[in-house]
Order: sequence, then C-alpha cells, then structure tokens
Amino acid sequence: MEAKPNTPSNKGAFVISLDFELYWGVLDKYKLNSRKVYFINTREKAIPAMLSLFKSYGIEVTWATVGMLFCNGKEELEASLPARKPNYESKNLSAYYYLENHSLGKSEEEDPFHFAPSLIKEIASVNGQEIATHTFSHYYCLEAGQQPADFYEDLMAAKKAGGRLGFELKSLVFPRNQYNERYLQICEQAGINVVRGNENAWIWKPDSRSSEGKRKRIVRLADSYFNLYGHNAYAKSELQNGAILNAQASRFLRPYQAKLKSLESQKIDRICKDIEYAARQNACYHLWWHPHNFGFHTEQNLDNLKRILDCFALQREAYGMQSLNMANLKSWVFKPQNDD
Repeated sequence: MEAKPNTPSNKGAFVISLDFELYWGVLDKYKLNSRKVYFINTREKAIPAMLSLFKSYGIEVTWATVGMLFCNGKEELEASLPARKPNYESKNLSAYYYLENHSLGKSEEEDPFHFAPSLIKEIASVNGQEIATHTFSHYYCLEAGQQPADFYEDLMAAKKAGGRLGFELKSLVFPRNQYNERYLQICEQAGINVVRGNENAWIWKPDSRSSEGKRKRIVRLADSYFNLYGHNAYAKSELQNGAILNAQASRFLRPYQAKLKSLESQKIDRICKDIEYAARQNACYHLWWHPHNFGFHTEQNLDNLKRILDCFALQREAYGMQSLNMANLKSWVFKPQNDD
C-alpha cells in the first residue's frame, strides 16, 4: 500500500532537499561533452526512480531548482534574464558569461542539459514534492565581485520563471552552500521564508570557492563514514531565525564511490543512526544531495536511498517521525508543543 505523507506535529521531522541544477551547477568544473551521458542518465533513470521511491514511501522532498531550467529553450531564457548580473572576479563561475559564449538548444527536447520544464512538471505531479529555488543562475553569494542588488535581481528572475509554470517559490537553497546571512533580508523581500543553512561543524562553514581548503574536504569525507561531529539533528528552537526559517542541513548523502565500496554500508548506517537519534529526540534531520549524484552508479545509489527510506519508515512506525519538505517544515517548527 502506498504510504501517505504525514501532517506536521510534535514528532520528529525527516527533511530531504535536492539541489536540482543539471549542467548549470557544474559548468565551471566540467566540459559538457564529458558529462552528457551522466545527465541523460540522471533525467531518464535516476530521477524517475527516485520519484517512484518517494511516492512509495510517502516522502516529501524539496527540489531546489535553478531558475534557468524552467525555460524551454535559449530564446525563452534570454527573454528571462535580469537587468543586473553578477560581476564575479572569476568569470567562469557565471552562467550569464557561459550563455554569452556557448550555443544552447532551441527547446528542452533539443537541449536536455540546460532546460527541463517538462521534467519539473513531472516532479511536481508527485504528492509532497516542493518546487523551490536554487536561484536563477546558480548564483554564488560569497564570491568576490557580486553585489546584493545582483542577488535580488537574480532571485526575482527565478521567481518569475517559476511563476510562468505555476510555481510559487517559497524555499531557497544557496548554491555551493554559500549561505550568506546578510542576504536573508533580500530573500524575505522576494517572498522566500525558508532557507537551508549549513551544518554547525567548521567543515561546513560557508566560504567562497577560493577559501575551500583540502583539509576541510578530507574531514568532510571522513565525517560521512565516521561520527566525527555528531548527529546534527536540530530542535525546533535551533531552526528559528526571525521571519526566515533556517532549515539547517544535517548530512550530505555522498554518492557511491567504487574505491570506497567497503565503507558504503558504514556510510548508510551512519545516516540511519542519525535518523533514529532525531526520531527519539523529536528533532529535525535534514538530508540533501544533487539528483545528478545518481547519474553514475545509479543502481548502487538507489539501493542506498532505499536503505535510508527503510530506516526512516522504521522510525515513523516506532516514534511517529514524519517526512516534511522545507515549506511544510515551517508549520512543524512553529506548531505549539501541546498541540498534537
């Protein structure tokens, strides 16, 4: 029998958010030709399989979507660009600079790497799936050269692009986890009321790309397998941040790596123990990843996800833990403690 998503209560909350960006999220890292099969696999296999699992287990999910993906082809994208654009010191970070120097397709069918309106509608058709924003251009809020006014224009472009498809974007995930507290007021002005903050540990402290050190990345990797910095489950009071709810991340679901195959079970066990801890404490546990992380080793990653959802199902049965997307988490946070 298909499970139904729970309504907010005083029990623990299990939140999943996905950074949905396709090629816009990695254009500064990889050439498109080296990743085409990867993204096709993400669209045709990984995302449909994830949606099937979410539907079967009754899982609400926030899909933080790069605004450019709402467009159906280059012409529509160019008509949607904001007047102001970030002037990053490193131009290769800019999707706007990329657009000026690369040929894009005339439609989603012709170019499934940069456009995805039909896929977004397919995602939204599954109960509990929230379409949120990952900014319009995969905007980097801590990089040198960008300004608050640039961010506002970019965010409003995302809101308009989503609105054309009938989506009111209420939640935001900062690209590359470049959480910028100074920009929360801008988010509020744009109608955003929930953002995903970073884990409390120093290894997840918001930084620009140039400030990311090798040591930090190594410790992050180790923490995925060994409990170095705790369960990162949050009480309701820890998530409240004025008008903007800070739905802090708990754990990145690191994709399957063949060279670390012997540690895969330990990685999933770590997450399952986190979820159980949150359920016992009536706390929030927030897991995140990118859909394209399942583009390689798709079956192994889906098996890992199913194990995690099985763990959650046990806690739902034992402690009444519920699955909530970021938008619905706000109701959970502000629900009176004696209101069951």
